[in-house]
Amino acid sequence: MQLQADAPTTVFDAFARTAERYSHRPFLAMIPETAATYGITPAEITYDSAMQDVGRLREAYRTKGYGHAHRVGLLLESRPEFFWHWLALNALGVSVVPISRDLRSTELEYLIAHSELVAIVAIESMHPGLLAAADAAGVSLPVVAPTADPAGITMPAPVRGASGRGSECALLYTSGTTGKAKGCVLPNEYFLYAGQWYAAAGGLISLNDGTERMLTPLPFFHMNAIAFSAMAMIVTGGCLIPLDRFHPRTWWAAVKDSRATIVHYLGVMPSMLMGAAESADDKTHSVRFGFGAGVDRGLHQPFETRFGFPLIEAWSMTETGAGAVIVANREPRHVGTSCFGRPGCELDVKVIADDGSEAATDQPGQLLVRHAGADRRYGFFREYLNQPEATAAAWSTGWFHTGDVVQRGVDGSLHFIDRRKNVIRRSGENISAVEVESVLMQHPAVRYAAIAPTPDTVRGDEVFACVVTNDPVADDAAAKKLAAELVSWCLSRLAYYKAPGYIAFVAAVPLTSTQKIQRSNLGDMVAATCGTDACIDTRAMKKRVPA
Repeated sequence: MQLQADAPTTVFDAFARTAERYSHRPFLAMIPETAATYGITPAEITYDSAMQDVGRLREAYRTKGYGHAHRVGLLLESRPEFFWHWLALNALGVSVVPISRDLRSTELEYLIAHSELVAIVAIESMHPGLLAAADAAGVSLPVVAPTADPAGITMPAPVRGASGRGSECALLYTSGTTGKAKGCVLPNEYFLYAGQWYAAAGGLISLNDGTERMLTPLPFFHMNAIAFSAMAMIVTGGCLIPLDRFHPRTWWAAVKDSRATIVHYLGVMPSMLMGAAESADDKTHSVRFGFGAGVDRGLHQPFETRFGFPLIEAWSMTETGAGAVIVANREPRHVGTSCFGRPGCELDVKVIADDGSEAATDQPGQLLVRHAGADRRYGFFREYLNQPEATAAAWSTGWFHTGDVVQRGVDGSLHFIDRRKNVIRRSGENISAVEVESVLMQHPAVRYAAIAPTPDTVRGDEVFACVVTNDPVADDAAAKKLAAELVSWCLSRLAYYKAPGYIAFVAAVPLTSTQKIQRSNLGDMVAATCGTDACIDTRAMKKRVPA
């Protein structure tokens, strides 16, 4: 499935066509809670109204010299202005670089220098930090508020030519959970195909033209929010309901008050929602399905039973977009097994064992993907900016190497195991951090758990668990008692070698803005904790049970 010849050629083109067709339908719904956070008025903004704001900005940018081969940073959180600036710049062939407000000085310095920005549009509270980072990076560029007139630029003149599907639309940086973020160059085609794919996927995630209301707590610097959620609504004339972030306590009020028909999720969101007390109103909502990834296996079915709608697990990456998306949108979904569906006919898939051979059924291996047909990279990112070696390595042998470990079931369904970089090697056994985290988080005392390796002179690696509890641990004796209880819990559910050899009770674990564990910072936390009084040694409990 590829875009038709008469399909839109840019994101702005797609939006303009929908605005003409559904002019008076809502494009964005800013609910009271989100509006209050941003200090704006709650409102539903129609496609026609949005188009007028975009048109005014487009002309303002044009007069200031913006055009092809320019990039503009957008640090606008999940505010409506993000779309007005993105669409206006896209109409001129300018690429945008969404920026997380959670980035700190070193990260901002790297992003500003690496992305070759010509300007940044940002909320005013972030201006001092952005200007300081730019100065430290040796870059001179204007930083303006979203409501101010665009600043003129002194960069090279724009490249001649019209925007098209192949022209750069956005530069998105990977989350950097295990290292320095890479800049993924994403063409218009990437976004257009993501919207078309979602609109045509069918099954349990069928979309109705002009009536869907999709709520997302995911930030606009994340591909799920601006490629899948936003583009799906633009393509079908639906309404996007952005939240400033995920608020567990007010989530269901937001879902119900916004009349959402679809919700998106990531990370630990379902687990946190299941931690709330059950209510007779748990099923009083309009949601038909949730779309996301990473639901705890032990909570998948209980969540669906309690709240009355399916959580549709999917797999994709910033690099693959919809060019290689896989989704469990048809039965059997194999709920509770980390299944993310069976590949469609538009996708080629391989699962490769460590020795390079094709993995057998139920044997873990790295997932390799490519688009079916003549263009193997259709719908994917174009490249890692200024990193040709990394791009070539990712595409070695003509397949995109995802770095994800999966296994294929007898019916062709794919089941997620973990990122290869998260696999702990202990005495020759491979241990998935995600698997151990999932088991620990099913214990009633645990709010959150993060697993990392720590060096062991005999076994190579040992399993280290950083645990956040629901209630404070009273003292050292209580901590040791609970640690032993958690290890016993794991030993009754996992092979003995997978249980934690060390446990530390912590106030929080490092997470990205999309609720993923920031593995590099977690490693630093483990290194700093191991050998201290905060580290509880539970290795003696890890014993093989006689057959």
